[in-house]
Amino acid sequence: MRRYHTLLVRLATATFLAASVAACTMGEEFARGYQLDENAVAQVKNGMGADKVLETLGTPSTVSTVGNRTWYYISQRSRRTLQFMGEQVVDQRVTAVYFDKNLRVERVGLYGIQDGKVFDFISRTTPSGGEETSFLGQIFKGANNFNPFGS
Repeated sequence: MRRYHTLLVRLATATFLAASVAACTMGEEFARGYQLDENAVAQVKNGMGADKVLETLGTPSTVSTVGNRTWYYISQRSRRTLQFMGEQVVDQRVTAVYFDKNLRVERVGLYGIQDGKVFDFISRTTPSGGEETSFLGQIFKGANNFNPFGS
């Protein structure tokens, strides 16, 4: 009887240790910001008013500081392969809705990184230089420096 008790204790201990190690090696995936709904973005058409865009996409993550004529919806997916290890950004997208002076949709851009460059997945182009590219570049550059505890 004592032999079975010892065997049972060893088996329980081994199971507990294996489960503990397995829990530490399970990867996690995190989603932050605006979670892109491609159907909702497809509903945003040229000439649509800002109020309708707000109803369709919701509140933007940020807006342009000059004239409030560009709304940005920013989303990010990151993965951590081991507990207590750093996260790796897997994907980051910025949906930009550009308005004219009457706050009607001028165009929509869906930006991400492809081959190391900012890429518009709707028009299938890489944006040329200017303030807009600089701002998008800053957003994507900051994606790889995520630290949940601050500096």
